[in-house]
Order: sequence, then C-alpha cells, then structure tokens
Amino acid sequence: MHRVLLIENSKKWERFIVRSLEAFYEVEVRKGEILRALKSGNYDAVVLDHDGSSEDGRALLGRIKASFPATAVILTSRREDSRTIVRAIKSGAFDFLVKPFSAARIQRALSQALDERSLKNEIDYLRRQQDIVYDFNQIIAFSPSMKRVIQALKKFSETDSTLLVTGETGTGKSFLSGAIHFNSHRRHKPFIKVNCANIPETLLESELFGHEKGAFTGATKQRIGRFEQANGGTLFLDEIGEMSLALQAKMLRFLEDKSFERIGGNRTIQSDARVIVATNRDLQKLTESGQFREDLYYRINVLSVTLPPLRERTHCIEPLAHTLLDKISRNLKKKIRGFSPSVIETFRHYDWPGNIRQLSNAIERAVILEDGPLIQEESVSIPQAPRHPAADQTKPAAASLRSKSTPKSLKDAERDMILEALEESLWIQKDAAKRLGISPRALIYKIKKFGITHPRWRKNK
Repeated sequence: MHRVLLIENSKKWERFIVRSLEAFYEVEVRKGEILRALKSGNYDAVVLDHDGSSEDGRALLGRIKASFPATAVILTSRREDSRTIVRAIKSGAFDFLVKPFSAARIQRALSQALDERSLKNEIDYLRRQQDIVYDFNQIIAFSPSMKRVIQALKKFSETDSTLLVTGETGTGKSFLSGAIHFNSHRRHKPFIKVNCANIPETLLESELFGHEKGAFTGATKQRIGRFEQANGGTLFLDEIGEMSLALQAKMLRFLEDKSFERIGGNRTIQSDARVIVATNRDLQKLTESGQFREDLYYRINVLSVTLPPLRERTHCIEPLAHTLLDKISRNLKKKIRGFSPSVIETFRHYDWPGNIRQLSNAIERAVILEDGPLIQEESVSIPQAPRHPAADQTKPAAASLRSKSTPKSLKDAERDMILEALEESLWIQKDAAKRLGISPRALIYKIKKFGITHPRWRKNK
C-alpha cells in the first residue's frame, strides 16, 4: 500500500482527507519536521496545505522537491489564485486542489500522481537497463570470431553508413543491431525494427513508407510509415531477402537520396534514418538468380558483418547459458542458480541448429519443469542431442546399453509433445492446438490433465 504524508492546517479538512484516503493508502499526519519525516518514512506522496503562510508553503514545496524529487506533491488551498497555482505547478507540484473539493477529486489526483511516478520510475529503470544490455563490453564474446565481430560493430556504430548483418536464424542479428544504435550518436532517437518476412507483401510497402487516406480500399486514415517514424534514428529491416523486387526499387531510392512518397501521395518526404538490414539468406546467390536487385545489394553492402553460428563459438555457450538462466529465472520468479555438470556438457557438445534462440527456449522449458536449485538432465529436452563421447567411454557396457534405449511411457511422450507444441507456439494455446491437430478445448483438457502451467497465462488451473 502506498504511503501518503498529510500536512494540513485545518482539523476539519485533516479529518476529511484522512477519511477520503485511508481505505486506499496508508496516511500519516504530521505538523512539523516534514523533511525529517520524509527522509525516514519513505513516503510516495505528500498532500500539503498551502494556506496559512503561502510563502512558507511554496518554500516547503521547493525543499521537498529538491530533496525528494520522486515524491509526488499535491497542494490544497482555500484561495483560487491563478498566479499561485502556476507558480506551484512550475515548482514541481503535481496538482493544486482548491477547497472545497470532493473525496473523489483528491482520490483521482493522488491516483494520477502515483501512476505518473510509477511510469517515470519504470522509464528510468528501462533506460539504465538499456545502457547495460547494449554495452558492447558486456556482450558475451569469448570466442575469437565473436571478438572480431564486436570490434567491427564498435567501429560501425560510429558511422551512419548502411550496414548488412548476415547469419543463421537465432544468432542475435536483431540484438546486435540494437547495440549499434544505442552506442551511436542516434541513441536518443527511435530504434524501429521491422521483420519483412512477417508482413504480407501487399502490406509491407504501407508499413515501411506509409499511405494517404483513400489510397486503397480500407485506407480510412493516413498512416505514417516506419521510414518516417525512424527519422533521426535507426531502422532495422530483418529478413531483407524476402522483400519483393518492386519494393526493393523504392527502398533503393530511399538509400540514395533519403526521400520517398507515401502510397497515394505526391509529396516527397525526407527522413534521416540510418538503415541496418539483416538476412539469413545468401544475397549473392539471390542476386545471381534475379531474386534480389544487384544495385540494391551493392548499396546495402557498404558495411557488412557475418555472425558466426553458436556451434562455432563454443566458448560462449556456457556463459550465455548462465546469462539466459538468470534472466529467465527472474522472469518466471524461480530460484534456480545453475546447471548440473552433465547439462553443461550436453550444451557444449550439441550443434544448436537454432542457435541462441534455441538455447534460450531449451533453458526456459527446463526452468519451468525444474523444482531444484540446479537444472538437471531430466528437465532438458533437446531434439537428437548427441552425448559427450568422453562420458560414454567411462560407463560400463551394460550401463551404456541401458542409457541408449530407455523407453518413455506413452503419458510422458504425450506430455512432451504438448510442451513442444506450446513452446514452438510461444505458449499460445490456440496455435499449439492447431499444430497438434486437435481442438483448443481438447488441448485445455490435456493441459489440466498433465498439470502444465506457464506464467504468461492469466489463469493456471
């Protein structure tokens, strides 16, 4: 419950305000030593009576905001003086209530003040996290190939040139593009991401360049496109190899002169957006086969970097696993501190065709299933995971034979199949049911039967 400090000169108004707020907040009334009370009491808001000596009230407001800027302050007064109200708001008061006011009025003012305070705190937290997450020095790069990549990206972040990032799915192209933006002089401007493969071709042009009202059937209002929204910042286009030839021509024009027209419009719009593109396809081969414009390929290939797959940076697997485990455990509110040695060995000797994304999904599933402080092999499910050869040599032949073919029960196999479908569908039950070829109602029955839960679901029964 939020704590509110009330400073009121009138006993009548003091009783009224306490009655109005006590059902929702912890209210404490003070007459003196206000700053000392704020220092020791950890209050979320102050309701301050401005009457009596108005100069003292303004001075106290100033001292409160100077020492406790995050504390919301609401002033109350019998006098409605526009000059006093303006000065109070400029001095940091969230609101100024003129007496008499209703219980609903002060409740609403306090609720809005605390909501704004909470939002500011969240933004400040995200900004700090953002700086930490995108710090090149904190990106996990223990293998020589990744060290070279990070060194190149540090240099690329200092320029405005178009950048091509290639690599297999799940290698971190989107994340590292964000690192380039947030380490550039554009860091305080928008960073906008568009996956060209996720948007139908008929809608992608409007998504990127926008459209005017009436440009086509269904265009009931003007739409501002991503190139325009990213003005001054960075636009990241993932899966650029999926873009149609017609749209490639329009994009080439933008890269040449930073201008475009919305669909259905005739006004040329300028946008100073840096473009970073990424793909998991071989653009050179697409160019040779006529599926990708040669002039666009050379235009986006001003700077380029290829991210190595996870199987080629085995030194990164264990630290990456621990970083992902820490993040996922916090998100799922579970206290799991590490992996058993056998799990780490399994991770090191697996090829990870899905790269970091697959590693993250495997760890998330294991965290959900694991009840102990360490992730055990029983909680890890990796398709066709090869076993560590050295471990095989130390086992007796009989034990080796038993480990090769320990049959699963039908119940366990069905449960694993449902978990896999849910994981691949990002835990959206309707999509998972479609993958399994059963009705959503049948899937819900089986979820309850096997006791499957997930924090993203609103109800876990």
